[in-house]
This record gives sequence, C-alpha cells and structure tokens, in this order.
Amino acid sequence: MSQESQHGKWTMSSSDEDEDSSPALSKTSSQPDKHTKTDEGSKKIHPLCSKSQKSDPLPSTHIKIEQSPMMTSSNAIGSESRKAAYSDQRNPVKFETKVPSPAVKRKKESEESGWALSSSDDDERPHSGSQPKKQSPSPKRKKVEVKRPESPHGVSYFKEEPDEFFETSLPVDSVFRFYLTKVTGIEKKYNTGALHIKEILSPLFGTLKESVQFNYCFDIEWMVQQYPQEFRDKPLMIVHGEKRESKARLIQQAQPFGHIRFCQAKLDIAFGTHHTKMMLLWYEEGFRVVILTSNLIRADWYQKTQGLWLSPLYPRLPEGSPASAGESPTNFKHDLIEYLGAYRAPELAEWIERIREHDLSETRVYLIGSTPGRYLGADMERWGHLRLRKLLCENTRAILDEEAWPIIGQFSSIGSMGADKTKWLAAEFQQTLATLGSAKKSVASSETAMHLVYPTVDNVRTSLEGYPAGGSLPYSIQTAQRQLWLHSYFHSWSSNSSGRSHAMPHIKTYMRTSPDFTEMAWFLVTSANLSKAAWGALEKNNTQFMVRSYELGVLYLPSAFNMTKFTIQKNPFPVTGSSSSFPVPFDLPPQRYASKDQPWIWNIPYTNAPDTHGNVWVPS
Repeated sequence: MSQESQHGKWTMSSSDEDEDSSPALSKTSSQPDKHTKTDEGSKKIHPLCSKSQKSDPLPSTHIKIEQSPMMTSSNAIGSESRKAAYSDQRNPVKFETKVPSPAVKRKKESEESGWALSSSDDDERPHSGSQPKKQSPSPKRKKVEVKRPESPHGVSYFKEEPDEFFETSLPVDSVFRFYLTKVTGIEKKYNTGALHIKEILSPLFGTLKESVQFNYCFDIEWMVQQYPQEFRDKPLMIVHGEKRESKARLIQQAQPFGHIRFCQAKLDIAFGTHHTKMMLLWYEEGFRVVILTSNLIRADWYQKTQGLWLSPLYPRLPEGSPASAGESPTNFKHDLIEYLGAYRAPELAEWIERIREHDLSETRVYLIGSTPGRYLGADMERWGHLRLRKLLCENTRAILDEEAWPIIGQFSSIGSMGADKTKWLAAEFQQTLATLGSAKKSVASSETAMHLVYPTVDNVRTSLEGYPAGGSLPYSIQTAQRQLWLHSYFHSWSSNSSGRSHAMPHIKTYMRTSPDFTEMAWFLVTSANLSKAAWGALEKNNTQFMVRSYELGVLYLPSAFNMTKFTIQKNPFPVTGSSSSFPVPFDLPPQRYASKDQPWIWNIPYTNAPDTHGNVWVPS
C-alpha cells in the first residue's frame, strides 16, 4: 500500500499497515538473544541505519518497507517482536548520492551487543476501540511488539572510559537528589556531578549485601559487570515483564550467574509492559532506592540523556519501633510499600519487610506509580495521572494568572492519543497537568499552553549516536499518521545548558513553569512516556480508570522543600556545590518546530543526508 503525507511518500507491506492486526511472529531459535529491546514500542519492524532527511520531506520515490526474518543474536532481552527490529540495524548503510536499496547485500554482522531502546507505548490499544479482554484459551494472534534495533556501530563503538571518568568520592550532596547520567563524548565539565551506573553500585554509596533491579530491557552480562568485583556474587533479583520465549532467553542468559533470581511482573491487560526502572540496594549501613529512566543495557548509559533520583541512605530503625515509624512527610514509605505490594509477588515480600525496618523520613519527593488494572472509586486515585492530579490538588496552591503558566512534557515515545486532542491529551491528561490547588474548578486547563518536547529528525541525525539514536525514539508512522494534529504541540530537543544537545533524550520529565521560564510549580521525572498505557485513561463515563503498564517516577513539590516555587537553575554544570535552584535537564524556553522540522519517526527511511557517522537510515 502506498501513502503520501507530510512525511513523504512511502510503501509499506501489509503486515506493517496496521500494527495491532499484524500476523503472529514466526518462532525464533532457542539461541540466547544478544541484543536489546525497545523500551516503548509495539509493532514488528526492522530499522537499519540509514540517512536522514535534513528537514525536507522524503523524495516521492517508492521505498518499500518490508519485514525480514527475525534474528536472535542479542544479549539484551525483550519480547519477541522487539527482537524483530535488530538484524538490519546491525549493518549500517553508508550515505550515497542515490538512495540505497534496502535489498542491498549487507556487511557481515558484528558481534556487538548492548544497544537497545526503550518504549512500550507505540500503540497500546486495539483499533476496534473496544476495551481489551482478558486472555482466553481460544487461539488468537500474538501481541506484536517492537524491539529496539541493534546498534549498527559494532563492538568498537563503545569505548571503555578511563578511570578519571568516574568519581572517586561521593558526588556533591544535591538538595533535590536529582542527577543526570554521564555521557561519553561531551565536555568534561558537563559530567561533573553526573552519575554512571558503576558509581551508583560502587562502595562509595554503601557496602552492598543484596539488590533488586526493576527494569524493561536487560543485558545480564553487562549489568553484572557494572557491579564492583567485591559485590558481583551478592544476591540479585531481577523484576521483569518477559513471557514465554523471551522469558526463557532471559533466564538462560543468567545461567552463568548463580546469584541471580527472577520475579515476573503480572501483565494481565493487553499491550501493557513492565516499564518501571528502579534499584533497591540493601547495605550493611542501611538501605537506598534509585528511581531512574535508563534500561540495564550499555547504550542507555553511553550517549543518551538520562535522569535519576537517588535517595538518601536510609538507616535501620531501632528494634521494636512502631509500624508508623520512619515515614516521610510525603508518605513515601507507605507508597513504596503499596507499589511493591501491587506486584502480588511473594518474591518481594522480604523486601517490603526490609523497607518497613528502615527510616525513610528524610525523603522529600512523592512517589507516582502506575500498575496494570481497572480501578473504581477511591482506587482510581492511587495510580497514573489521577494520582498526580490528587497530589497536585492536595499539596500545591493556586497561582496568580496560573493559566499563563505553561505545561511542559518531554518524553521519548508516543502512544495513540485518538482522532483529536479532546480524546485524551487536552481532556483528562491536560486537566491533571494543569491542576494547582484544591479549587473545585481549576482555571480552564484548555487555556493553559502545553509544550511537548520530542526530537526532530535533524536532532537525531546530528546526535552523538547518529540515526541509531532514533531506535530509542519509537514513534511509528502508523501512529503518527492517525494523529497529525499532535505535531502542532511539538518542540525540538536542546540541552546546551547541560551539554547534552547531541545526547538524545531517553529521560521523561513533566513540569509547570512560569511564563518567563524562571520558576516552576512542580517537576516530575518518570519512566512514563506520553501514552494512555503509561498514564491511564478514564472509561465508562469517567467511573473507571484503566492502566496497562508498570511505571514509576518521583514528583518534586516546593512545599516539601519549604519553598513556594522552584527557581530554575540556568547553568547546572559543573556541579560545584549545593544549589537551591532546580537543574532542569534541557533548555528553556523550548523552541517550537520550525516549518521544515519533522518529528523523528523510526520506521521510515531517511536517505537525504548522512548522520554523524556517515550512515543513512533504511528500515527494511
């Protein structure tokens, strides 16, 4: 089928035309999958490195996008269809004066692993519009998901950092405990005060006894190597959402590591994923929580913009302390225990008990989670965007001329929003984000500007990774074509203030800023992308709230820091001391797309200009 739009003329195979009605994937070999999965997608594609259009539309020549046999050669584990995107991307196509054919014979595959993307939100609901039904024993098509393509750069692309890249002492104690991750290839000052996973797991932060890793994408071997040698045999639990063959591969990948055990998150609603990214670290000295945006794969800690909240070191409570002891003013302890309880997993019971035994009273952030389910009554406000609405209602105050305070959302994946903005985005979701204080009727949320930050094609093309960075930005042509109205909200990625304009964002943040972008009413860092699967959606005349996925983030409110508003820090790097202003990870004000800018769409070709590595992007 051939279609033409502002994205250029393109031809797709029948299996790509409608991602929710794709045929089941063929079975894969039992060989362990070495490469990575996407954090947020849900259709079978095979993107390969290809070149970008600058900002001009694609030429009107037909470029057929077909599916090729799925490869199983990655260490990073994900669901069946997410692996489908790997094989072609491992072999970059160099820029030529004429458009290369996807059928061109490709170079011998590299053996590199550890490049993966992140998203589960590409199209989370059936096209019929009916609510998803529980699985029945009757035969039905397999859920088709998209796995992050493999890195085309090869094993030599990832360089081992010198010792001076890593901190030898604890980072400067930040008031907000919000950190960006280190990025290879940027000026040193922009990594001063940022954290790498090796530092988070190092003895600098405590003498580790046991840990849990909640995540979406895993490269087990790489993950184990991030622990220091003295901690590599300490008990480690992995909480994941894999099923069937993908689960078997994950378990097989961990066979050489006898200290690893697993906890499978229940995913009872179609198109849901386990997208939460959290570490629980139990030390001889106490306990720590890390809530982050990075997958446990090498590429997510290499040249992407990622963020995390690092808790204080929580001391153990005295023996015989009452059940209410160790709670924070933000009820973080209660909410974390409630979130873990929602897994209904016996494997997490001992961790819930450990949390009860520790003093979390120093926590100054609010926990905002999503867990799969259909909720009624008061339970509707426990999860997703209704949880955020409740906290903003109860813990913020109305601001003079608040309708002039814009909402900013920044994310790395986009789900189906509906035929127009009134279906979800500018209705229930914007109402949540516009909430300030407990006024029965908040100032008309429709009057509040919403700026959505999502990379352009040129952002991706000129990035440190080049086009492969787009594998972590899985906005599909199928979804984009159904919601062209959304693109009028888009603003490009720019992070000169943090030295990360060329490190494509996998971080997800939401905030409410003053009209001059110098202050904030609140700030949220989370795993949740812009999708109903992640944030939840009202059903049945607003009497029921349905959430598909597990997500987790932390909300910063000024009242928890004895402030009325947050001051936005203009130049957060290098981090030299404790600052009372907040380090927003990208440039403000965000810049609206120029007339020729187009949002990055990961499953169409870009062959008009080479990326930073001389490659083009040709999905096959």
